[in-house]
Amino acid sequence: MSNQDDAQLKEKPRGRRRARALRLAIAAFVLVGLVWGAYYLLVGRYQVATDDAYVHGDRIQISPQVAGTVVAVEVRDTDYVKRGQVLVRLDTANADVALSQAEAQLAAAVRQVREAFARVHALEATVAMDRAQLRLATDNARRQQRLLHKGMTSAEKAQQMQTEMQVAAHKLALDQAQLAGARAAVSGTRLADNPVVRQAAARVRKDYLDVARTRIVSPVTGYVADSGVEVGQQVKPGGALMDVIPLSDVWVDANFKESELRSVKIGQPVRLTSDFYGSGVVYHGHVIGLMPGTGSVFSLLPAQNATGNWIKVVQRVPVRISLPADELKQHPLRLGLSMNATVDIRDQQGASLASVPRAQKGASTDVYAQQLKGADALVARIIRSNSGKSAPVHG
Repeated sequence: MSNQDDAQLKEKPRGRRRARALRLAIAAFVLVGLVWGAYYLLVGRYQVATDDAYVHGDRIQISPQVAGTVVAVEVRDTDYVKRGQVLVRLDTANADVALSQAEAQLAAAVRQVREAFARVHALEATVAMDRAQLRLATDNARRQQRLLHKGMTSAEKAQQMQTEMQVAAHKLALDQAQLAGARAAVSGTRLADNPVVRQAAARVRKDYLDVARTRIVSPVTGYVADSGVEVGQQVKPGGALMDVIPLSDVWVDANFKESELRSVKIGQPVRLTSDFYGSGVVYHGHVIGLMPGTGSVFSLLPAQNATGNWIKVVQRVPVRISLPADELKQHPLRLGLSMNATVDIRDQQGASLASVPRAQKGASTDVYAQQLKGADALVARIIRSNSGKSAPVHG
């Protein structure tokens, strides 16, 4: 057998192997295409996904309500704080002095109003006495007139009785006017409701709140962040001291391309994973709303699309996604973490924009209202300790 025949015999198995590999490659390609097509038809076409998604939440800014000097900082960054816990303390010296003055003014106002009630009682007694004296003077004047007609008394005596009657009438009118003025100061009110007392009580409440607000408290439960306050620092109302972040209530803003949003509706389920925990931890959220504008509109420097060098860029619209509280408790997230969001758009029953107000309210607190309760108790105690039995006290 020649060398040419040997080469032909060796070439045939290699050709068969290449043909078999080509058929396998074509079969694998077709299989992958079929699998991808089936996935797209059954699942993929009902999903929109993005990795341009981030965790957001409330950043509760802590600011002083009164001016003062910081004497203590009770917490630092990363600390866990509860609602109502003291975060920063201010010097109370000036506020304490002002409160003491207000308490003294309220006590004086209560006694002043008590005196006004007593004056009314005294003038009522005086007016009653004036009426009795007027009746007596009137009777004497009439008696003298009858005696004068009978010639049994002098004209001078009759004139004297007439003058005494007129004096008694004028005195009654004067005391009645004084009584009306005294009543005007207290009529229709009790001791605690009198305008003078209420004005002094309002000052006590204000100064009491100023003292209470030297203890700067956390309005919510959360974690301290971005603390920039130090002992000795002079602070003013509205100045930022730190943030408290309630990580138990966070959400995700996923930025989808405008071409992907035509089928995204409120209420659709969303599957989310974070780079922080990896793909092994899945959050099951829901779409709760779509922003009324693109992200570029709300940027610090919005794009000016009317300029001459305009270049069209595909815009993105933030979609807000809620996260289940139980999943957040098990795997807490931090603000700003990257997320991967996949929205299941099968259900098209929802709206793309909300048409009714949101039922669930945002963050709220009542810790500041609690401070006023102590002020009311202090006012009631001062009024009670300075009130007498001569004037009715509001309960």
